[in-house]
Amino acid sequence: MKYILAIDQGTTSSRAILFDEGMQIAATAQKEFTQHFPASGWVEHEPDQIWKTTIDMCREAMKKHGVQARDIASIGITNQRETTIVWDKATGQPVYNAIVWQDRRTSDTCKSLKADGLEPMITEKTGLLLDPYFSATKIKWILDNVEGARAKAVNGDLLFGTVDCFLLWKLTGGKTHATDATNAARTMIYDIRNGHWDTEICGILDIPMNMLPEVHDCASGFGITTPDLLGGAIPIHGIAGDQQAATIGQACFTPGMMKSTYGTGCFALLNTGDQLVTSKNRLLGTIAYQLDGETTYALEGSIFVAGAVVQWLRDGLGILGHASETQKMAEAAGESGVYMVPAFTGLGAPYWDAECRGAIFGLTRGSNQNDLARAALESVGYQTRDLLEAMQNDWTGGTKGILRVDGGMSANDWAMQFLSDILGTPVDRPNILETTALGAAWLAGMHSGMYPDQSGFADNWSLERQFIPSMDAGTRKSKYAGWQDAVSRCLTNR
Repeated sequence: MKYILAIDQGTTSSRAILFDEGMQIAATAQKEFTQHFPASGWVEHEPDQIWKTTIDMCREAMKKHGVQARDIASIGITNQRETTIVWDKATGQPVYNAIVWQDRRTSDTCKSLKADGLEPMITEKTGLLLDPYFSATKIKWILDNVEGARAKAVNGDLLFGTVDCFLLWKLTGGKTHATDATNAARTMIYDIRNGHWDTEICGILDIPMNMLPEVHDCASGFGITTPDLLGGAIPIHGIAGDQQAATIGQACFTPGMMKSTYGTGCFALLNTGDQLVTSKNRLLGTIAYQLDGETTYALEGSIFVAGAVVQWLRDGLGILGHASETQKMAEAAGESGVYMVPAFTGLGAPYWDAECRGAIFGLTRGSNQNDLARAALESVGYQTRDLLEAMQNDWTGGTKGILRVDGGMSANDWAMQFLSDILGTPVDRPNILETTALGAAWLAGMHSGMYPDQSGFADNWSLERQFIPSMDAGTRKSKYAGWQDAVSRCLTNR
């Protein structure tokens, strides 16, 4: 029996999942790591902790199933995107903590660049809006604020990478400094139309080009692990950013297919084929995947807070002990008229208001923790509708009319039924919810000859449950109007 080892390095935890020859999960290991919030709107991770938890979980998953390095055909990596790491080429030591995708410290830099009229050019080349969400201004911040960093970068002594790139560099003992097209597409310095790092944008931001990694297809020969790490040398054959990996794992290979992943945030992607759509609704154009040198594009809408709102109920308010409790709490709440806008770090698509902050509306003396749990779950459904309506307005190719879902919150039946109700469309949940890891595993397995091609993989996709809308049109319209009113009261850029 041969296996594929999928590394799924996320925003709050590092996971390793072994997939067998039938693309079924054989073993999994997961460990959370520390979130750092050094100032309001700042979010950081320790790169060394990301690395340690990742390699420890790989070893644990292998040990659980009694698997040796020789039993693993290849490794696939998927990762939290946009999170930015700069490290010393000689020592491998990061010069600063990883600045996480949620971090808003470069808002003023982005405002200044917008005021200079640069956003249209940046959007044309990268598909992205000028926002602190992406890697570019994070790199600039590190070079500007870490003593000696800019001089070292100019001299070629520092390397930049998203998390996949950093892990790849560590796994190969510093021999490979590379990323894939999907991660490069999220940096705001990569020209996704022509497939190269953009000298003009890098010049504007004072980012030395010698810091940047090589860019490969999602399925490619990325290098070989050093034997001491996992008990033998293992080839690395797949990399994709987490949302693109989930799109692949959901077999959304046909233009018009949509998926939505519910993790810390929520990310909806619509396959637009070989057409890069310029959104009229402040969505992002991005690379869905790149295989055999051919690029497939997507429209993407990003919600900054999805599962994180449940974490806040648990850790911030202390009104529940485990995320799974929200289902019973929501069922017990009934219609309360409470709306929660979880703009803890601003609102993403289609609003893109970095300064907006969260609020709760409709509270009465009778409101309780159940109402808050229900409002939290409903907020994810409302935000998803915001995204899908914007996508349908942008994409003339038409959608398939069904949304495929995955991620931790998709296991919540109440939340998925509400999602179907508020969207007025069927919601399909697959048998394997770990679609992000599955996508990375398929890339690695396909490249190594162990797994089938795209059509064969799509044929293997299987449905666990379909949620059908049961809410009447009048209620749907009224509830969504209440949400729109709540959001309008929070926006700073209205």
